[in-house]
Amino acid sequence: MELFFVLLILLITTRIFGELAERLGQPSLVGELVAGIALGAIAAQYTGLSPFIDGLEHNPIFNTITDLGMFFIMLFAGIELQPNRLIEYSRGALVVAVCGMILPMTLGIGLGWLFLPPSEVLFAQCVFLGTALAITAVPATVRILMDLGKLKSPSGQIIVSAAVFDDILSLLLLTWLTALIKAEPSTNNFELGTISIQVIVFFSITIIVGVFVFPFGGRFFGTFKQREINFSALLVSALTFAVLAEALELHFIIGAFIAGLFFNRKTISETAYDDVRNKASAMTYGFLAPIFFASVGLHLDLSAILVVPAFVISLLLAAFFGKFIAAGGAARLIGFSWKEATAIGVGMSARGAVELVIANIALKAGLFHALAVSSPVAENIYSAVVIMAVVTTLITPVLLKIIYSTKVDSVS
Repeated sequence: MELFFVLLILLITTRIFGELAERLGQPSLVGELVAGIALGAIAAQYTGLSPFIDGLEHNPIFNTITDLGMFFIMLFAGIELQPNRLIEYSRGALVVAVCGMILPMTLGIGLGWLFLPPSEVLFAQCVFLGTALAITAVPATVRILMDLGKLKSPSGQIIVSAAVFDDILSLLLLTWLTALIKAEPSTNNFELGTISIQVIVFFSITIIVGVFVFPFGGRFFGTFKQREINFSALLVSALTFAVLAEALELHFIIGAFIAGLFFNRKTISETAYDDVRNKASAMTYGFLAPIFFASVGLHLDLSAILVVPAFVISLLLAAFFGKFIAAGGAARLIGFSWKEATAIGVGMSARGAVELVIANIALKAGLFHALAVSSPVAENIYSAVVIMAVVTTLITPVLLKIIYSTKVDSVS
């Protein structure tokens, strides 16, 4: 009963705020995030009026639903993209991804050395900040591009492809960070080597299955008489890839994305493909994606702005401009026009759920509370990272809307 009530409130609120955002000329994602922020603020201020929403972000059942939101966002993104075009842009995307991670990572480490007190875990704390700044939120970026109708554009393909590479590279950073938190530096090289092998194994298996098994599976399921069998087959393949990713200690959203990528008009008939695509779109846009983005807004805690304003502002500037300058500059160097490079730099700046996962790992490990001296920055660093993730995700669609609506491109 409580869960249904929460979902009812979230869905109504996100739909209302999303419609307002659309009427103001902004993607509905902006309204969905604002809806989550508003509900979180109301729950914190008036706990008696909204007892079910207060602390909702810590509810395991609700977190499972938001995971499904990420799953369907990435699955639908894979369906929308074409593998040959993704491969076409992969080299440029890798350059953008690597460059787009190095500068924010460096800035994050520098902020840690500047603001955090000396301690035996200072280096791990700095790596945490660098990792949080280095990652691009793939689900948020994909949804923004979908809302703007730019997912299939050259710059959109680069942004999503680079964000996927970002997600893979972030696994290496997360493994390193986890090893540092556990204070086992002697195992770092082994851990990095192991996860690199796991990434290779995952993509080797999924590419072979996607190229050779998916077309056969499409013909096989085409002989079935059950209703919605094609949609079930898509979910089975996506869940299988997600389970494989989790088994190899990767993030499940990579599996969902790859499964969607290999589902195309060559897999099943064109009529069946359009039907399945429409159902996936309805599940994503109509239910799970709004709930997911509202949950990101619910995590927002503004207390850090009042306690450590200089650190929060520095973190925001480093997060946005680090990605914008590095990723946009790399895009310009590989041949994109100024307008496209600007869009890529801005599009790579959105953060989201991955930063919250990393922050939770560090928080539960006591990385910022086991200090000999009290530090306001360390005590509020989780809130600061959440603010950074929400703010960058909010401003990214607004800026992309402005950039893509510019009719005259700058000189190439």
